[in-house]
Amino acid sequence: MKLDPQIAALLDTLDAGFPPVHTMTGAQARAVIRSRFVPPDEPEPVYQVRDDVVPGPRSDIPVRVYRPDGDDLPVLVYAHGGGFVFCDLDSHDALCRHFANHVGAIVVSVGYRLAPEHRWPAAVEDVYAVTQAAARGAFGGDPGRVAVGGDSAGGNLAAVTALIARDRGGPDLVAQLLIYPVIAAAFYTESYRLFGRGYYNPKSAMQWYWDQYVPALPDRNHPYAAPLHADLTGLPPAILVIAGHDPLRDEGLAYAAGLKSAGVQVMLLQFDGGIHGFMSMPNLDMAQQAQSQACAALADLVSRA
Repeated sequence: MKLDPQIAALLDTLDAGFPPVHTMTGAQARAVIRSRFVPPDEPEPVYQVRDDVVPGPRSDIPVRVYRPDGDDLPVLVYAHGGGFVFCDLDSHDALCRHFANHVGAIVVSVGYRLAPEHRWPAAVEDVYAVTQAAARGAFGGDPGRVAVGGDSAGGNLAAVTALIARDRGGPDLVAQLLIYPVIAAAFYTESYRLFGRGYYNPKSAMQWYWDQYVPALPDRNHPYAAPLHADLTGLPPAILVIAGHDPLRDEGLAYAAGLKSAGVQVMLLQFDGGIHGFMSMPNLDMAQQAQSQACAALADLVSRA
């Protein structure tokens, strides 16, 4: 298994530029990440983009709604990555625009509460509240065809939202899109050993993210924190994007296997040459391939729902 050549050419620069978040406060890490964000000169056009708020468990939740042209569209509630600590509606704007256009769905990006100021389960309760709103028709589209999705920490929030929706009697979701998701606080897997240093998503950062979001160790065994510990029966079909050179690889593969064992339909999209976060690197051929395959798979699921 070899690194993608385009990634290999960039990896040293990417890894050297990764901020030492484990030495920072949440606010400091957030400020550093935000300062590095450079929006595209010409964002991918979408028929309609608007900012809104949804009433949440503690306060209004900011959302950004992307609507492609068309009627009776499915809805994708999307949770951005960022270690539960940073990133926002702007950081994932390009990815959500692409999903809206190429899935043919209304995409609702969730500005959930961030750790450590708001610890577990604040973030997932926000994503679940927005998912409930989508199923009530708050954003238009077909309230009977709501999916959840997310990348990295957002993949955790999407997976847990699917669990909560099942356990609390709804809404019935048609799909979950989990992009290199955070699934368990397990730092001693083979993929952590191989890729926990030097591959852009270091083990030290992952441990720090969990310390910010779920500081109490016993809570990390709760299925709403680490869904690998959950009963996985009765969940919606899942699409998992896995990067081969990612410390999170093994937990993602374990989750896919657990879903399959529980009788859940799973489509596994493996990109062995990829690193964590590669789908948000639009100049990579592999990122474009992964986006295309993920969008096609999700479009197929929601069209058959």
